[in-house]
Amino acid sequence: MTEPFITAKNRLLRRTVRSFCDQELRPIAAEIDQEARFPWEVVEKMGRLGYFGIQAPPELGGAGLDALSYVIIIEEVSRVSAAVGLCLSVHNSVALYPILAFGSPEQQQRWVPALAQGRKIGAFCLTEPNVGSDAGAITATALPASDHWLVNANKVFVTNGGIADICLIFARTDPAAGRKGISVVVAERGTQGFVVGDLEDLCGMRANPVASIRLYDCRIPRDHLLGRAGQGLTIGMAALDTGRIGIAAQALGIAQAALDEGVRYANQRQQFGVPLGRHQAIQMMIADMATQVEAARLMVYRAALLKDQGAAVSRAAAQAKLFASEAACTVTDLAVQIHGGYGYSKAYAVERYYRDARVTRIYEGTSEVHRMVIARDVLGN
Repeated sequence: MTEPFITAKNRLLRRTVRSFCDQELRPIAAEIDQEARFPWEVVEKMGRLGYFGIQAPPELGGAGLDALSYVIIIEEVSRVSAAVGLCLSVHNSVALYPILAFGSPEQQQRWVPALAQGRKIGAFCLTEPNVGSDAGAITATALPASDHWLVNANKVFVTNGGIADICLIFARTDPAAGRKGISVVVAERGTQGFVVGDLEDLCGMRANPVASIRLYDCRIPRDHLLGRAGQGLTIGMAALDTGRIGIAAQALGIAQAALDEGVRYANQRQQFGVPLGRHQAIQMMIADMATQVEAARLMVYRAALLKDQGAAVSRAAAQAKLFASEAACTVTDLAVQIHGGYGYSKAYAVERYYRDARVTRIYEGTSEVHRMVIARDVLGN
């Protein structure tokens, strides 16, 4: 890494995370994908290393690192297991970050230390069966009662849902107020009426326990309201700006892994008496893959640096996530093509990368939504 903004500290962090992932996660990456198993044995070690509280302050149990360090960690973990990288990205960016940004000091003391140390896992519960990109159309309700909110919700495709302890639930606290009546309440596993649905049988990201979260007349204490009543979409958009940088880093890690495998195979596989990499057709693929990866990395790191500077990041985050996710799909597809028939076999990692890459164009904002965000900003709408 030769970019002038990459410091010696950043390079040391990358080497440390890469070494950990290669030793602890790589030997089981294919297994946990095939078995759709969450690797608690590795995740517990990550918790002790601070990976679950990357940007949380040390006084609350976090690592106290910046956004650039955050994307480097997500990139390196995702390079080995995108499903585990997804867990870390969602936990840090759209579960923990909103509590740090909008929570009261009491709420932060209550929830952040356990989240930052990985003793509890967080989830972001926005999507519903008939609500995806149109966040303002949610139907979940959290109605005020004497000393609690009475919450009814059916949230689907919840990343980390099968293992989450602390869930940010987007619900209508004032059904008559439209988009301005949406708030966020924090629900904890074990509360009466809190139900975890069946795990989704997904194409990719299979080691992440994606599930539905349902709340049936669930009594949530009044002081579990995050921020102010009616601030839900503001909290959600701020979280997603951060989350999209993380998902962009995840897509970057997948793309880098696919490029690495494509280069390795092109140098080893012999066809027509020479390595594949000696054939111009393969060289063109490798050149395109390498260019896509490097361009994605610059966009992802730029978004992180802007966040570290306190600048507005909605457009930069949308551009990074759009470009990196599209690049990941292109690069993994080319990696499969370089491998030929073997690329379609589960014996080779590129098959997993190909499956994992596809969903990065969908969650935390589809590519179409990101194009809308970017266009509106460019046009000044």
